Amino acid sequence: MGEQSFFTEETGVIVVDVQADFTEIKSGALAVPGTDDPYIDSVETATRRFFAQGFAVYFTQDWHPADHVSFYTNNPGTEPLQVIEINGRPQVMWPPHCVQGTPGAEIIITVKGSTKTVRKGTEPQFDSYSGFADDGGHKTELDNLLRQDGIKKLIIYGLATDYCVKATVLDALEAGYQVELVLDLCRGVSPETTESAIQEMQERGATIINN
Repeated sequence: MGEQSFFTEETGVIVVDVQADFTEIKSGALAVPGTDDPYIDSVETATRRFFAQGFAVYFTQDWHPADHVSFYTNNPGTEPLQVIEINGRPQVMWPPHCVQGTPGAEIIITVKGSTKTVRKGTEPQFDSYSGFADDGGHKTELDNLLRQDGIKKLIIYGLATDYCVKATVLDALEAGYQVELVLDLCRGVSPETTESAIQEMQERGATIINN
């Protein structure tokens, strides 16, 4: 992982949205390319290793109500991946995914021990790519949890590089955390947006590493 500039107890691991609906292995409603057995195995192995080394582990979890604004099925006349404007904000129309209490919302990697899960996207009218806050500015409990735990540096990876990972990384940097993005433990929706996301995260101060 390179030279460690922080003590283990000051470093947290954020695993972004590794949920059934975002994976090919579970035939998810919004499966990200490359989310097959080897990918899930590598994420689980790395996460368990970080936990065994003493790092605090936090999972983010998309947790949408069935009437969520981002579902194309709730916006008559729209199609999947179409971008429309809602209340002055661009909104991608996604297939219904990660609906509260459904198998598709399940986090599919497990770590034996005490980890914390932060749910996002719970407000019907606002999408939430970032683990820290939704598009309407409603904050999750993530920042408070990290500060209570004395976390100053974050190791971040998961799904998808160009959406929820990017938004979480940028918000973490904005909040003053030092961030390492583990690139080979991420997968993106499309090559073009993934490339620009990596560039933006790097320009904003994230260190890009591989597992």
